[in-house]
Amino acid sequence: MSGGFIVSAAEIAGKMGAGWNYGNTLEANFGGTPDETVWGNPKASQAMVDAVADAGFRTIRIPVSFLSKIDDSNGFRVDREWLDRIAEVVDYCYNRDLFVIINIHGDGYHTIKGGWLLCDSTDQNYIKEKYGAVWRQIALRFADYDEHLIFESMNEVFDGIYHTPVAEYYENINDYNQIFVDTVRSTGGNNTHRWLMTAGWNTDINYTCGGYGFRFPEDSGNTCAEGRLILSVHCYDPWDYCGEEKKTVFLWGEKGQEIVDLESADPCCKADWGDEAHIRAQFEMLKRMYVDMGIPVVIGEFGCIDRADSAPHIPERINENRAYYDGFVAGTAAQNGLTPVYWDNGFNGKFGLGLFDRRALKPTQPEIIEAIISGVRNKDPMAGISACTRKCI
Repeated sequence: MSGGFIVSAAEIAGKMGAGWNYGNTLEANFGGTPDETVWGNPKASQAMVDAVADAGFRTIRIPVSFLSKIDDSNGFRVDREWLDRIAEVVDYCYNRDLFVIINIHGDGYHTIKGGWLLCDSTDQNYIKEKYGAVWRQIALRFADYDEHLIFESMNEVFDGIYHTPVAEYYENINDYNQIFVDTVRSTGGNNTHRWLMTAGWNTDINYTCGGYGFRFPEDSGNTCAEGRLILSVHCYDPWDYCGEEKKTVFLWGEKGQEIVDLESADPCCKADWGDEAHIRAQFEMLKRMYVDMGIPVVIGEFGCIDRADSAPHIPERINENRAYYDGFVAGTAAQNGLTPVYWDNGFNGKFGLGLFDRRALKPTQPEIIEAIISGVRNKDPMAGISACTRKCI
């Protein structure tokens, strides 16, 4: 795992290519105890990683929860078997020469029993001590791994309420990021120049870029001649199309309007915000504020749920629109030097986000995969659309 591999800021997005999340697996838990099968997915495997790599993805993000695997009464010691299992899954990715991202994922959720990385908690001294201790153990476990392994500080940390960020709580998030960077760098080995991803409030683009209090951490321990920090954000815009299950919004963008016009679909079923212009503007802002300043950006999660049964007379057109959205986001990200990583939760069917059958080890959504891979490869949001359209109509 060790060696002289160094990837520069100018080339990292190109090398990372299109990414895929091994979601609802190592971050899955029951009652605060991590268990990678408890949310219905099989255990992570080399065969599944092979299927993802064979499909053309070059990066895998592995969300990880720790929760009860941390012994608060023993210096915040992380369970050794859990660290070994994380390393085993990371090695699956190394065996295919993939980039791999690991993080502290569900520990920052208010909705999970045992969640502790809470920016609105009154006991910040305890949280920050624990956070530093956990990252120190992770960093030491992987200190000899080269730069194909990327650490991500946290996932969607905020106060659990969807409102404008609270300045006091945002400062705690900024502190977490600084503790993360300082702790990893202090462990030596390849960690002195490893790429590190840091995130703002709820990993939200606007709340990170819009002057709401995000402070990019300093990286004085970095031993490279250039920066080694990456900005982490997510994109599920517009949410009523991408993830809201209670609404009947199953069409998006220019392709959605085409379906309304040609298939007499109800125009109320098309998203009324967050169209192509919105996605372009968001990603151009990230390019201007970060990529152009030498700071890579990873869209650590994006995707839209399966709504094919929302209109029984046009399921193929709904699927076509879904592939169009995912390809547009991925291709527009690549155009702007950003790395897109699709959120796959392993579930196929109504409201699912799966691209693969994790038991049969084969793609279930080849059109979406083609749209994403082609969009990134060609840095063109439309690159994978024509073939998908031919298949879907």
